[in-house]
Amino acid sequence: MPPDSSTKPCDNSDTIGGTSQDLYERALDNYEKELGRHHVSTLDTVNNLGILYSIQGKFVDAERMYKRALEGYKKEFGCHHISTLNTINNLGILYSTQGKLKEAKNMYEQALEGYEMTLGRDHISTLDTVNNLGILNLDEGRHKDAEEMFLRALEGKEKALGRDHISILNTANNLGNVYKDQGMFKEAEKAYKRALHGKEKTLGPDHTSTLDTINNLGNLYSDEGKLEDAKRMYNRVLEGYGKALGHEHISTLNTVNNLGVLYLDQGKLKEAEEMFLRALNGKGKALGYDHISTLDTIDNLGLLYKHQGKFKEAEEMFQRALEGKEKALGGDHISTLDTINNFGLLYKHQGKLKEAEEMFRKALHGFRMSLGPHHPKCCIVRSNMESLQRMQGTQFPTEYYVLIGF
Repeated sequence: MPPDSSTKPCDNSDTIGGTSQDLYERALDNYEKELGRHHVSTLDTVNNLGILYSIQGKFVDAERMYKRALEGYKKEFGCHHISTLNTINNLGILYSTQGKLKEAKNMYEQALEGYEMTLGRDHISTLDTVNNLGILNLDEGRHKDAEEMFLRALEGKEKALGRDHISILNTANNLGNVYKDQGMFKEAEKAYKRALHGKEKTLGPDHTSTLDTINNLGNLYSDEGKLEDAKRMYNRVLEGYGKALGHEHISTLNTVNNLGVLYLDQGKLKEAEEMFLRALNGKGKALGYDHISTLDTIDNLGLLYKHQGKFKEAEEMFQRALEGKEKALGGDHISTLDTINNFGLLYKHQGKLKEAEEMFRKALHGFRMSLGPHHPKCCIVRSNMESLQRMQGTQFPTEYYVLIGF
């Protein structure tokens, strides 16, 4: 039962610190009247509004601004101008945030090709997009490709910026995400703590980027079963996000979800349900019910209902989550396989042993192909299958032991 699968990446997008929406909208209105809709200053303001809307979670408005800016930049400057490429990269970040991975990949690859051609392989803008492609690979479950992207970005940025620059700390954070997902907990903690110490020093303990890495440490501790340490991290993050971003922001809601996972692990089912429903309602409004992050919370509600003995409700939640993940991510993605394993657990509790075995086999095969036979997720599914075997009073055939790597 993982925490929210959207472990906080750092995408190195431009940010607008404390600038109000009203200020940009008034500036845009003035530029349009005095300079025209296609003037560079107008287009820059349109792009900046896109960034602001994206930060606020207003994704439809952000996409509209970015597309308008992109069209204008292409007409004014051409396809390989830096302003054009920056906006393409921003669209990639937006689509990635929305779980539109195919569209995000298309944008990032366009931006990377343009940056390498215009600025060179080692320019910071190029490396930022390499970092963002790493995030996308991680979202798609391609851990080796993600690690290669992050290590390339980290090496290039350290040469250009030094070890303590915030962009480098973001990439160190992202390497931690890769290691955590592969069960390399010691390496993950080292990467997260490097990022956290640098961010606390550079940005302060309450900055949202600092809080993102604290959230990731909470996820790591949860995966390791260090539940009190995880709770301490999540509570610090929840308070910080609430103050900085508001209680309905996606980052806040992800942490609410993660607290629900923690309470479920502790057997506090009432508190867990309260957290999951709060997260689900907020994510549904902000992202839609087909977004990956929303589907993760639906999956967690299924686990809760299974623990409560509400098997019909649990099956409905798992089915919703599985259909959505297969559509968005494919049947072999780690998050999809998590839900398949959860379905197996439900069938096992219901005494549907044949159906449970089918789900466990599918999950184990997928995890083994993606993560290797010794990953903790493989160990968990193997344990589930062996428990099922004991319930059936039978022994698995020889091909099972081939499947699990023995």
